[in-house]
Amino acid sequence: MVEQLNVFNRRALRLHRDRAADALSEHDFLFRETAKRLVDRIDDIKRDFPLALDMGCRGGKVAQELVGRGGIRTLFKADLSSMMARKIGVGTVLVCDEEILPFAPGSFDLVLSNLNLHWINDLPGALVQIRQALKPDGLFLASMLGGNTLQELRVAFYEAEMEVEKGWTPRLSPLADVRDLGGLLQRAGFALPVADFETITVSYDNPLKLMHDLRGMGETNVNTERRKTFSRRATLLRAVEIYLDKFSGEDGRVPATFELITLTAWAPGPGQPKPLKRGSAKNLLKDALDH
Repeated sequence: MVEQLNVFNRRALRLHRDRAADALSEHDFLFRETAKRLVDRIDDIKRDFPLALDMGCRGGKVAQELVGRGGIRTLFKADLSSMMARKIGVGTVLVCDEEILPFAPGSFDLVLSNLNLHWINDLPGALVQIRQALKPDGLFLASMLGGNTLQELRVAFYEAEMEVEKGWTPRLSPLADVRDLGGLLQRAGFALPVADFETITVSYDNPLKLMHDLRGMGETNVNTERRKTFSRRATLLRAVEIYLDKFSGEDGRVPATFELITLTAWAPGPGQPKPLKRGSAKNLLKDALDH
């Protein structure tokens, strides 16, 4: 039996989201933008999804974008945080852990997840559960943060901590690489898996405002190996100095990079195109290249 890695403290994640719930609307710009980009993809698919799940719904931005789209008649909204779920207050809302989905096999025509999967400990296992929760030919559509996210903040804190404290602790959580995610979808049993990425850059007048936004979004570090005490003031101030020195533009503002990975995949269904069997091709690649 393979022991599950617990990279993330899920209890800490829930507490961070609980804490962020009341003032989320002041810091949810990234959730709003990524929800719009995610749901826009449904417009390119000419079919209806009567029963859908928004997994990790937070303040309900995906639900707002879905109004009148995709032929959705019933949308289940689920979140790890009871405070986040309570903020929505309308429709079918439930509190559940995305690592242990409480749904019967073949429940949904569509499962969406916006900026949520990067906090899952057993991502391959979670993907299998999502595929099982879909009906045959059901659609899975998700966005998550990729490995280049907050690269500037990572550099600033690493250098500051090494300089001031002569050591290093995980300040930001590890994130997935887009090159691995297509393979994970395939291993989980999905058909027609696609993983692509884009970069969103946000401009700040000060790195402290970025840190304030991350806390307000409930997106601060929950790595199990993280520091359990408050940062030293000297380390924090030095990190701000390094951030400004290394990354300030001509206008004095600093960028914050978010790598947005989007996953699209289908539960296997009888009407889907199938790859050809190996050796069944009638033309040689060499012949095509010769022309």
